[in-house]
Amino acid sequence: MNGLSEIWSVSAASAVPEAYSIPHRAVIVPLSEGTLLAGTISSISVAIGIVLLLLLVYGAIQSHREGESRAATVFWLLAVSLPLPYILGALLEFDNATAFSTILLVLSVVAVAVLAWPLRSSAKLVDDTPTSRIDERDIMFARKLLEVGTERFEQYYRENPQNLEPDDRFRAEPGLLKKGSSSYSPFSFSAANASFAAVRRLHELIDGAVASEQIAAEPRAMTAFVKKWAQKLGARAVGVTHLQDYHKYTTVGRGDDYGSQVQLDHSFAIAVTVEMDKNMIDRAPFGPVVMESAQQYLVSGTIAVQLAECIRALGYAARAHIDGNYRVVCPLVARDAGLGEIGRMGLLMTPDLGPRVRIAVVTTDLPLVADERYPERSMIDFCVECKKCAEACPGDAIPSGDRETIDGVKRWQIDQEECYILWSKIGTDCGRCVKVCPYSHPDNLLHSLVRRGVRNSALFRKLAIKLDDVFYGRIPPPLDLPQWMKLEPKDQHMVDDTEKAV
Repeated sequence: MNGLSEIWSVSAASAVPEAYSIPHRAVIVPLSEGTLLAGTISSISVAIGIVLLLLLVYGAIQSHREGESRAATVFWLLAVSLPLPYILGALLEFDNATAFSTILLVLSVVAVAVLAWPLRSSAKLVDDTPTSRIDERDIMFARKLLEVGTERFEQYYRENPQNLEPDDRFRAEPGLLKKGSSSYSPFSFSAANASFAAVRRLHELIDGAVASEQIAAEPRAMTAFVKKWAQKLGARAVGVTHLQDYHKYTTVGRGDDYGSQVQLDHSFAIAVTVEMDKNMIDRAPFGPVVMESAQQYLVSGTIAVQLAECIRALGYAARAHIDGNYRVVCPLVARDAGLGEIGRMGLLMTPDLGPRVRIAVVTTDLPLVADERYPERSMIDFCVECKKCAEACPGDAIPSGDRETIDGVKRWQIDQEECYILWSKIGTDCGRCVKVCPYSHPDNLLHSLVRRGVRNSALFRKLAIKLDDVFYGRIPPPLDLPQWMKLEPKDQHMVDDTEKAV
C-alpha cells in the first residue's frame, strides 16, 4: 500500500501541467551603497545642468528683449556649453564618471558658497554730510544763461575770473539742442524742446497761496498717503527727509530772483524719482537721450507741482523744486531720504535703476515722518571698483581715482566744465555714463539677482563687474536709432514745389 501511494504521488506530481507549477520565490539583490550614491550624484548633476540651461536660455531671451545682442549671444553660447559637463558627465558611461561628477558638484557648491558668503564692503563708512553749501550761480546751467555784454555777465566773471576761460569754450560751440551740433536732429531736438517748454510752464505752479484752514492728519498716515499718491502719479520711488541747510543753495542762480539769498524754512523735503526708459538711454549720446531726459523732467515736475498744490490746499506751505527752478540740491535730498547714494558720476545711484532716474523735490511744513537713511556701502564699493562711466565719458569729465576730500567731505567730483563743453558740442545731455552703468540695467529677475549678489558680497561685486564687461562690453556702443526716429528733413524748396504741384 505504501508503495502504491508512493507511485501515485509521484505520478500525480508529474501529471501537474507546467503552467500550474509553483514558481520559485524571487530573490531581490540589494544595490550596493556605491551604486546608490552614484545614482544620486548623477541625478543631482543632471538637475543642476537643466537648471543652468533654463537660466541661461532665460538670460538670452531677456537680453534679446532688451536689445542687447552681445549679451544674448554670450548667453546662448553659455547655454550650449556650460550645462554639458553636468548632464553628459551623469549620462555617459566612462571611467571615473562618478568621480568626475562628484568633483564638479563639489566645485560648484564651493563656488556658490564663496560668492554668496556675506563679505563686508571694503569701502569705509565715512561722514558724507556736506560742510558747506552751493551757490547756484556757479553751476553750469546758471552760467550758460549769462548773456555776453550784460552787467550780470560782467559782475559774475569779475567775482569768478577762473570760470571765464572754460565758459568761453562752451560758448564757442553750437550749444545744447542747437543746430550745428554733432548730434543735431530737428525732430528729436524739437521734441526735447517741447518737453522743456512744458516744464517752464510748470514754474508758475511751484508755489502759491496756502489755505487758511489746516486739515490735520496723523503724520505716519499722511506720509503713507503722500507716497502712495506720488507713486500713482508715476513716481518710481518716494522718500522723506528733514530739510537741512546743506540741502539748500545759498543764492538763486536762475530766473527773476537771480542773486537773491535762498529763503526756505520748511521742515521736510519729499523726494520723488521717475524712471528714464532704458531703450532711449541706450541711444546715448544721440537725440533719444535728451528727448527722454526732458520728458522725465516734465513727468517728475508734474508730480511735484501736484503734491505741492495738494499740501497747500490742506493748509500747509509747500514748494515744488523742478528743472530750471530749484532752491535745493535734489540728489542730496534724495540721498538723505533713503533713495540711493551719490556715485562716481555725481548722480543719484538708486538700488534698482542706478542713475537712470530724474528727481524732483517738494519742501513743506506738512507734518510727516522722515525715512531712515541706511548708507549703502556696497554701492560705493562697486563704484570704487567699476570705473566704467569714467572710461566711457567722451569728455573725460568723470574722475577715475578714489574719492577725495572736497569741502570737508570724501566724495567724487566731476569736471562740470568739461561735461558741459561736451554737451555744447554734441547738442544733447550725452548720458553715456548713465547708459554704461551696470546698475542701469532693467529692473527684472535677471538683473535683480545680480543686484542682490552685489549687495551681499564683495567678491560677487568684483565678479559682476568683470561679467558685465563680458556680456555688454567695457565701453558699450550706443544702439542704433529706432526706425520711427530715422527721419530725413526734406529740402524746403522741394516741399514748396511739391505743394505747388498738388
